[in-house]
Amino acid sequence: MMKFAEQFEYYRSLIEGELDTYCEIPNCEEKVIYEAMAYSLQAGGKRIRPILTLAVCDMLGGDIRAALPFAAAIEMIHTYSLIHDDLPCMDNDDMRRGKPTCHKVFGEAIAVLAGDALLTQAFGLAASNAEIVVNFADYAGVTGMIGGQVLDMLYEGNYDVSAEQLAHLQTMKTGALMKLAVNNAAILCNASIEQSEKLWNFATNLGLAFQIRDDILDFTGDATTLGKNVGMDLERGKTTFVTVLGLDGASEMLQKLTNDAIAEISYFGDKAQFLIDLTKYLLERES
Repeated sequence: MMKFAEQFEYYRSLIEGELDTYCEIPNCEEKVIYEAMAYSLQAGGKRIRPILTLAVCDMLGGDIRAALPFAAAIEMIHTYSLIHDDLPCMDNDDMRRGKPTCHKVFGEAIAVLAGDALLTQAFGLAASNAEIVVNFADYAGVTGMIGGQVLDMLYEGNYDVSAEQLAHLQTMKTGALMKLAVNNAAILCNASIEQSEKLWNFATNLGLAFQIRDDILDFTGDATTLGKNVGMDLERGKTTFVTVLGLDGASEMLQKLTNDAIAEISYFGDKAQFLIDLTKYLLERES
């Protein structure tokens, strides 16, 4: 059995190889859009969402190579969301994954179009499975990630937001793609209703824990390690788990959600070990 780090890198290498196939830059007049897409898609990152798809597929006895296009599509959606989040009309960030953001390199208009193009391409990759296409629309659209982003903007500067409201926001915004990644694997592997429920609960807890860790790192981390500016949430008046619960309260909630995620995925026994280790790794990550 592979150790966690070895298995993580194995999944990651498969995903990187798949993504590279969509990053070829043709010699055409409009090649700048391909360059902007490739620049953002190949900027690095842990690839947690597509890794979740492959790991769950592996755990359920599925064909992970058949799942690769769907995993790549999720990373495209995630990358598009980061490009748009970084725009001046949103979070106005100039660093992402240790590099200048897409709009800083290519300009705002091309950055918007690069995000649009990645989203469109993702749906093209998912088109072979109608149920997964519907999931993409649900989890990446107004009932999921986009709806959460709207709430995130509406809550800026509002210090009366409750922990329950914030959890709802982040379950939609950050948690949506975690649930999408896991749910896609369940569909591809014909998981039972009970298995799908356990996976959904696992992803829900994991997505919320992931965001809380991000909030804590924005408060305690450093820009070099994170690859992006820190302290920006506080500067913009954003409502985070740290501003609502305090650092200790956020840390306690992070630990509880991590424990809950592990309890849900432990239903699958020894086959869940990688996902258990991944959950612990995300709890302790510094970037």
